Amino acid sequence: GVLFFMVLISIYEKYKTQGFEILAFPCNQFGGQEPGANQEIKQFACTRFKADFPIFDKVDVNGPSTAPVYTFLKSSSSAFLGDLVKWNFEKFLVDKNGKVVVRFPPTTSPFQIEKDVKKL
Repeated sequence: GVLFFMVLISIYEKYKTQGFEILAFPCNQFGGQEPGANQEIKQFACTRFKADFPIFDKVDVNGPSTAPVYTFLKSSSSAFLGDLVKWNFEKFLVDKNGKVVVRFPPTTSPFQIEKDVKKL
């Protein structure tokens, strides 16, 4: 997760002036990996990794309390990944019109993501 987060930040720095944005939604539904308070999570990401993209409050991405943004993202993306977010760092690439273009499983290489960002 740490290496991926660092590469994601470098991709953001490279493309943010071209309209690329990252919206980060922490979630504690996967092995309790985000137990901290919202402010602690934001401070950690901004201090340790120098992340300057929006980091929202923790949300549920599965189950009855799924955040509306994830209900939309999951219903608008590739069916082969199913109705559930499988693990932290699952990603959705959305175009400027709000259409989900690609849904990346958690194991997707950052280089594949950059390739798709560049293409879009």
